[in-house]
Amino acid sequence: MNGSIVYAGGTRYDGVSGTDRHMADRLSAFTDVLYVDPPRPVRSGLRDPETGEAGHVLRHVAPRLWRLSPVAPPAAYRPGVDRLTAALARRAVRGAARKAGLRIGGVVVAGTTDLLDVRPGARTVRYVTDDLVAGASLIRMSASRLAQAEARMTRRADAVAVVSPGLVERVTRLGRDATLVPNGCDVAAYASIDDAPPPADLPAGLTGVAGFVGHVNARIDVALLEAVADTGAPLVIVGPRGVGYEPERWPALIGRANVHWVGRKPYEELPSYLRLIDVGLTPYTDTAFNRASFPLKTLEYLAAGRGVVSTDLPATAWLEAGPLIPVARTPAEFAATVTAHLRIPRTPTLAERRRAFAARHDWNERVRLLADLLGLEIREVAGR
Repeated sequence: MNGSIVYAGGTRYDGVSGTDRHMADRLSAFTDVLYVDPPRPVRSGLRDPETGEAGHVLRHVAPRLWRLSPVAPPAAYRPGVDRLTAALARRAVRGAARKAGLRIGGVVVAGTTDLLDVRPGARTVRYVTDDLVAGASLIRMSASRLAQAEARMTRRADAVAVVSPGLVERVTRLGRDATLVPNGCDVAAYASIDDAPPPADLPAGLTGVAGFVGHVNARIDVALLEAVADTGAPLVIVGPRGVGYEPERWPALIGRANVHWVGRKPYEELPSYLRLIDVGLTPYTDTAFNRASFPLKTLEYLAAGRGVVSTDLPATAWLEAGPLIPVARTPAEFAATVTAHLRIPRTPTLAERRRAFAARHDWNERVRLLADLLGLEIREVAGR
């Protein structure tokens, strides 16, 4: 592949740091990348919420990495309007590429806006990072329309990548081969975690801490968090809460004396919180959407040298981590497993074993898989 990459993300670049941002950041080490936020309907404001600028906003966020925040018509994702949204987004991308002096050679579409045709002849990859059809209600979109869009993009892309084993089967049913490109972790980000400054918004002297780091929304089983809190262990929750999530049970949970919710924190500050956590939690509900997911947090806990307890997910089974990722299926079992692992001493040997496992799944290894699909040559990643 010759030229720059357009990466159409499923989330804003400045949102919760997930698959799209990690991949775009690492691809930018080897070629120019234009990250495209999901188009913002004008009903949410003509001005960009971050910069205050009107219309499409292009910014240079890092060496070899640009970000475009395009605007879209009202009701941008409704039937009929969604195609206009995509057409206007493609035009905005072309204009942004000209302004930045980029020649588009590859396109990755991970979101719902079809940008595959942004430049004829470019190498295209459809990257399926969630079962959006199963999660249609979470993003307030039509399941049937999402299924049609998924089939259309899957059919037209030069290659298809998916984030979890279950999604491989889904793409196969659509008549295409899929390359598994799972989520990873940033081992280097947690190399000095034990030297990170303690967070100022948590009580001093917390020990034996269970912790959750991530977006608190309908994917998370509040009963599992309640069960852990019932044990009396300190429970630290780091991340934003989705609008409308558990309107009665959530306030009751965070009102407990041993539960500490600090809200959303920048990715760069997470080591301070993970320093205090002894056992990280992946408390996902048992839904089709979650079974097709690949939680980043599980590997990030291990990269920080911390323990982890997860619900039973196909992605967890695929990791084949054995005792490093114990699985629990009920609230009582989940709480008991967390309690047992909080009693395990935090030794340097065990922490190194966890980090070594996580290193096999570093983002720098994952990016090789996506680069291969794009035809992008990567000479060396591990030394970054």
